[in-house]
Amino acid sequence: MPSDLESRYVFANEISIQAADFVRGHFQSGVDVERKADTSPVTVVDKGAEELIRAAIEKSFPDDGIIGEEFGVTEGSSAYRWILDPIDGTKSFISDVPLFGTMVAVEREGHGVIGVIAFPGLGSTRIDAMVGGGAWETSSTGERRQVHVCKTSTLADGLVLTTDLEGFRERNAMQQLNDVATASWFMRTWGDCYGHYLVATGRAVAMVDARLNIWDAAALQPIVEEAGGTFTDWKGKPGIESPEGISTNAHVKDELLALLR
Repeated sequence: MPSDLESRYVFANEISIQAADFVRGHFQSGVDVERKADTSPVTVVDKGAEELIRAAIEKSFPDDGIIGEEFGVTEGSSAYRWILDPIDGTKSFISDVPLFGTMVAVEREGHGVIGVIAFPGLGSTRIDAMVGGGAWETSSTGERRQVHVCKTSTLADGLVLTTDLEGFRERNAMQQLNDVATASWFMRTWGDCYGHYLVATGRAVAMVDARLNIWDAAALQPIVEEAGGTFTDWKGKPGIESPEGISTNAHVKDELLALLR
């Protein structure tokens, strides 16, 4: 019989596939865009995907808590809390760019223990992890393989990613960004959860985010750590509730943190 964690892991993968199918059905279809109070964009697809996931969780795990980007907090009585970002990278989604993800995570005692990211714009591509079980990538053709971070030992030999410049400007960290870019082999803004996915699958050495919410971070911690990397804030502290985050292949962590401090 599967454990409480294993049953949630299986379910998280199943519901992420369903939500990704829903999102994919609206991708590149010209959906209307609204502006939230913080001016960030949101669509009926963001909302519909989260409603789909929430309804399924409430039916299958009614005692678990839920927090989602679009509909806030539902308190629970169990040790588990689901953390949802139906479309991480809405700006990419509304621009018809496929580098966005549907993120489903499970938190236990403040630690992300399950993470699933599906990429609706990239077919059936998905990455998932459960603590102690490794990180696994499912390709667009359905092939499944265990993934690991790369072994590159210095920033000078690696690809470093970030989401955008705006977050760095807001925290007066443009010099740190410039220092990281200068130290790296090269830098690209293949951002949001897609950048962290590239670290976990060994394609990049690090991903730097200047601003994160818990729903942006919760799925990343188990995925990157199970792939052999690190997910921390800019001071090197692991966790999912910091307003910032970096994923690394572990080898370049200290070099990168020194540049960000």
